[in-house]
Amino acid sequence: MVKSNDDAPLSQLVTGLFSDVTGLLRKEIDLAKTEVSEKLSKAIGGIEVLLAGVVLAIGAIGVLLGALVGVLAAVMVNQGVTEVNADAAAAVIVGLLVAVVAWALVARGLAVLRGSSLNLDRTTASLRRDVNVVKEKM
Repeated sequence: MVKSNDDAPLSQLVTGLFSDVTGLLRKEIDLAKTEVSEKLSKAIGGIEVLLAGVVLAIGAIGVLLGALVGVLAAVMVNQGVTEVNADAAAAVIVGLLVAVVAWALVARGLAVLRGSSLNLDRTTASLRRDVNVVKEKM
């Protein structure tokens, strides 16, 4: 920063102030870039959890749905339900259970992405301090 001198000409003071503000803005831009990079890494982690939940939901449906529906339908048939109704009811029940698990995983991934976790807190605070410093110099 330029040292204040009562004998310095106005042009030198304005040039010094402009230089200080320019340097300050460059540092703030660098800070913002760093903070955005950190927040983006965190968001990518949330997306990874979200995708893992979706992949697991699809895999579970593909591997286990047929077996679960068959077992549940067999239990229902043993309880006196007709085979056609047992198959339909078992498919609905298993489908709802898989949907609830998938929803829980998707909700968790979205929760990581939303909220204050993506705010640029340090940059905002630093910019406020810088604005106050510039106001004091003027």
